[in-house]
Amino acid sequence: MATYTLPELPYDYAALEPVINPQIIELHHDKHHAAYVKGANDTLEQLEEARDKEAWGAINGLEKNLAFHLSGHILHSIYWHNMTGDGGGEPLAKDGVGELADAIAESFGSFAKFKSQLTKASATTQGSGWGVLAYEPVSGRLIVEQIYDHQGNVGQGSVPILVFDAWEHAFYLQYKNQKVDFIEAMWKVVDWQDVARRHASAKLRANSLLLVP
Repeated sequence: MATYTLPELPYDYAALEPVINPQIIELHHDKHHAAYVKGANDTLEQLEEARDKEAWGAINGLEKNLAFHLSGHILHSIYWHNMTGDGGGEPLAKDGVGELADAIAESFGSFAKFKSQLTKASATTQGSGWGVLAYEPVSGRLIVEQIYDHQGNVGQGSVPILVFDAWEHAFYLQYKNQKVDFIEAMWKVVDWQDVARRHASAKLRANSLLLVP
């Protein structure tokens, strides 16, 4: 049985219109995300074969492939739940996400400054990649990470809680080459309830994620 499986979408293909059209959601989830799941499973099988045969000539490529496909699977699994057709705006205490709002203000100075940093990090990722809001367990603060491909340029031990997919397949059919327009539109569908739950969970599990020096 495969180690990793493609999760079902938490909404239908049209749920995020007009920010993301149904065709993009269908292709992105059913084709691109599915390919990362298959890639991770295939690479695990190839690594098992390498162990059995003591054949390590391709080890560097296999480890790179596993990191790429597994990170792609994990980030996409977060991405789908980070969005809702009823989302957007700013996290506020009156909506039950005051702890997240306070953490953002403490870590970045204000929501506006955080929004500006994550927008710029997402829109200027070199080549393909992501902009990520992550909980960093050593300091207990939130940080923005700029991830090229799926797996590079991240702090070890940090937990992604909000992810913006800046790969062209996430937006090109609708936004063409205007990546900035897509990132700006993404703020209209952020599910702050989901982000807040991820933040609370990351804080609770911080000591098990990393033995803080």
